[in-house]
Amino acid sequence: MTWVLDGSKVSVNYLGVECSGTVVESRVKYGGALQYTVVLDDAITLPWRSEPTNRVLVSDRDILMLVSTD
Repeated sequence: MTWVLDGSKVSVNYLGVECSGTVVESRVKYGGALQYTVVLDDAITLPWRSEPTNRVLVSDRDILMLVSTD
């Protein structure tokens, strides 16, 4: 499996909130950690923000599963 997930549908755990969306960017951070930019299917509201967000940054550890598009 490759680490580049651009275009893949994923289910993620973003700071304790489970959500799903599409990976629009994959990158290797300084030090070798993987980070993904995910555009969410449905916006989520976080306790520390006044407005909902539809884009999150997650590490490879936060990806729960790849969602099949079949």
